[in-house]
Amino acid sequence: MKHSLILITISTLLALAGCSTPQRPLPDYELATTWADMTLYITRYTPANTPTYASRGLGYVSLTMYESVVHGSPEYQSLAGQLNGLASLPQPDTTKTYNWPLALNAGQAAILKAVYNQTSDANKLKIDSLETTLRERLTNSDTDAEVVQRSVAFGRAVAARIFAWSRTDGGHRAYLKNFDKTLTFAERLGGWKPPLFAQSFSHHPLHPHWGKNRTFLKQNAQIAPPQPLPCDTLPTSAYYQDFRRVYEQEKTLTQAQKEAAIWWSDDPDETFTPPGHSYYIATRAIEKTKPTAIKCAETYARVGMAVADAFIDCWKWKYEFFTERPNTFVYEHIDQRWESFWPDPPFPAFPSGHAIQGAAAATVLTNLYGNVILVDSAHAGRPRDELRNTEFRPRRFSSFWQIAEETANSRFYGGIHTPQDNVAGLEKGKEIGVNINNLQWRMR
Repeated sequence: MKHSLILITISTLLALAGCSTPQRPLPDYELATTWADMTLYITRYTPANTPTYASRGLGYVSLTMYESVVHGSPEYQSLAGQLNGLASLPQPDTTKTYNWPLALNAGQAAILKAVYNQTSDANKLKIDSLETTLRERLTNSDTDAEVVQRSVAFGRAVAARIFAWSRTDGGHRAYLKNFDKTLTFAERLGGWKPPLFAQSFSHHPLHPHWGKNRTFLKQNAQIAPPQPLPCDTLPTSAYYQDFRRVYEQEKTLTQAQKEAAIWWSDDPDETFTPPGHSYYIATRAIEKTKPTAIKCAETYARVGMAVADAFIDCWKWKYEFFTERPNTFVYEHIDQRWESFWPDPPFPAFPSGHAIQGAAAATVLTNLYGNVILVDSAHAGRPRDELRNTEFRPRRFSSFWQIAEETANSRFYGGIHTPQDNVAGLEKGKEIGVNINNLQWRMR
């Protein structure tokens, strides 16, 4: 299981800290991916986490990585002044020397503990231990102590400033209010209803206010909403037929489709969540291409902010349209004995969150790397799903967009999204990703 591999990698690094034998220099890409692995580990093993909150965390953690090293690459520039409400960030002293990998290392430890302040003390100790271990890997007896101190202080200052900015976005400590039990929603034809076959016991939808949060980019808050099909229970209507396709698909699911459905489920109680899966895909691209430190940081920043904004927009539209899922429509209008292959998540349907965040991530990764052949082993080794008679098998892809499309289709195979949910999600996710790509990452 990938989560176990992440833990093994981190544990190995910690064990090496006590070794007296010389160690090979730590490549920049390994430094970046090791912190990405730790980020996903904390995402997975922090209670009350959700896809919404995880996406937000990835946005701030990844931006901190970028801003902690950007001044070490003259062809790149800071995103301060380009992002929504982030006017300035700490600046290095141009007359002094910095060790930028040390700045990245310190910044990641600081922002991860700040964003996930609710994680366990044991997890915080893992973060501190990793920071110490990597700092020792990045220095030697000849390293100037003042450079070390200055670099660490800079990374922590960047993290502190970004965390202070994060506290004003509307999602700070949102894990304390996953479900707003004071809200009531008027019943209407086609409106979302708590399903009987569900992932959550709550009859209240998840994070109904998330769509009001500040996006990283103003442009992403201004994207025109997708338009769902008008509700119509007549069997000849496009709306009815959209749900009928879900109903018919469940009857003829192939083993490959079942495997896709469970692979991309990314239940937050069991995995590092859907946006975490996109972050994991970014790691696979980095490991395959071994880019420079700044491109690693740029990769994570683009993916992190793209999925964060995707979830804000998606949740805004989910609660604007408040649409039902197949488990309620099919039960009421097609077949009362039917239930989906995968249980419903506790929030409205349109558009698909899997589709929108998957498309946003694919759009930025394609812009950076083109089409790359990747093997996704995120859930390899997980116990067989006996209930659904399905194995977790690694998946091979020839492009990032193929990943996004399968991510979306997996929800159709699972019976929890209609085709229109996925089409809208893919279209809007691409718009979000294009806006991220259009930031001025490099000096003109």
